[in-house]
Amino acid sequence: MRQAIGVVLGVPFFLCNLFLTPLSHADEISEIQTLKQQVQTLQRTVEQLQQTIQTMQQRLGTATGSPPLAQSPTRQHTPSPAESPLDRAVQALESGQPHGGQPRGGQPRAGQETGLWSRRFGSTTLRLLDLALNALVAAGGSTRREEALQTLQGGGHDPRKRGFTLQNVELSLMGAVDPYFTGETHLIYFIEPLEGESIFELEEAFLTTTSLPYGLQLEAGQFFTEFGHINPRHPHAWDWQDQPVITTRLFGPDGMRGPGFRLGWLMPTPWFSELHFGMQNANGETMASFLASEEFYEERAIAGRFFRERDVRAPKDIVYLSRWNSSWNVSDSFTSGIGFSGVYGPNATGPDGDTWIYGMDMKWRWHPVNNFRGWPFLLWQSEIMQRDFRADRFFDDSNPNEVIDLPGRTLHDWGFYSQLLYGFRYGWAAGLRYEYAGGSGVSLGGRKNDPFRADRQRVSPLLVWHPSEFSRIRLQYNFDYANHFAGNRDAHSVWVGLEFLYGAHPAHSY
Repeated sequence: MRQAIGVVLGVPFFLCNLFLTPLSHADEISEIQTLKQQVQTLQRTVEQLQQTIQTMQQRLGTATGSPPLAQSPTRQHTPSPAESPLDRAVQALESGQPHGGQPRGGQPRAGQETGLWSRRFGSTTLRLLDLALNALVAAGGSTRREEALQTLQGGGHDPRKRGFTLQNVELSLMGAVDPYFTGETHLIYFIEPLEGESIFELEEAFLTTTSLPYGLQLEAGQFFTEFGHINPRHPHAWDWQDQPVITTRLFGPDGMRGPGFRLGWLMPTPWFSELHFGMQNANGETMASFLASEEFYEERAIAGRFFRERDVRAPKDIVYLSRWNSSWNVSDSFTSGIGFSGVYGPNATGPDGDTWIYGMDMKWRWHPVNNFRGWPFLLWQSEIMQRDFRADRFFDDSNPNEVIDLPGRTLHDWGFYSQLLYGFRYGWAAGLRYEYAGGSGVSLGGRKNDPFRADRQRVSPLLVWHPSEFSRIRLQYNFDYANHFAGNRDAHSVWVGLEFLYGAHPAHSY
């Protein structure tokens, strides 16, 4: 905008120079006609320039997670004494340089090097790629042996081995595909704790639009389901080292994710308010409460039910998501947020089996206006959720000596966690988390003996030290009370976690 104003301000200087010069009547008419043509051409050019600048600023502003575009030094244009302000303005427009020097947006001129991960679109250079690697490693022990730890610490990226656990190594790539899309990909590696097997996974790979009208944004590809706070976030974005028990039960050890799309609408309200609607495939081991996979059902069968293959034949065979979340500033130092989520889809117990999961989440953050790099702060976060799992009737008389007849029933599982984290001095924080998970409806062999449905409670104090913004050390103690353990139901675990990051990792949602 300032470049366009500079061009327009050159017009009066040109007019002054023109009319102060003696002209004949015929010459004056000819010069006026020429001047009108030049001014009209200049006005059209300025309008086009303003539209281009505004459009590119909007597109770049919506490309979240991308750092500001770096400026490159350029040689200043030195006008000759014979050049009028209008001549210099026209030359600036033709060269893509505003009146007086630097190219628009601080970008190099055409033909100049823009860097390995950049690309020019017209007069604008887009940063194409942010590359980062994040690693989580834990060490510690528990009063329970390693086989029992797999049910006690059920998350796929929890510390769940006496000694050392390589929880997660994540390679993240994010950048602008073109002015209309950004892309994001996350590749992960970890070591299976019991067998020592190396696991490589494509965790997420999706496109996000940057310029849809009416506050809309479309996300398509492979991604985490936008349910609550914990499920859509990667392990390094968690405050504690392990995911809550109820999250593991409802969404599986690796969280709920799959291919599909999500449409978001930023509502026109005075505060931040957003609606989400999405659809994803219901099958695969990352869809624990839905079609999952036969191998997953054999390992973590809900209520001991049998896996029954189910194809996608109708819209009811897809998982559907709806979510509303909002946040607002109560004061200059206090921010609050609340959200409601729901997912619905089929499960693998039969053609009439389906699952509902719904929940509410909240997050409150306090930090004084005169904080130092975000310290001190107080963060309170909670989620409560429930699953209604309608198991279809199962009948099998293929073996006359063992007829299986399981009636249809709805199983309910619910739980919550609440955590408080206090950043008491720069780089240091301490917190406390409480969790509960329970349910109703009979599992085969009894719900209290089912490690994935029995009543659970956990208390977890936490101490955190940030040596810098690229590293974090956490000391966490877990006291568990788990009904599925025979005899003594207590478990005590201590974990020390190290996290380090290098590169420019994409920003996370509030």
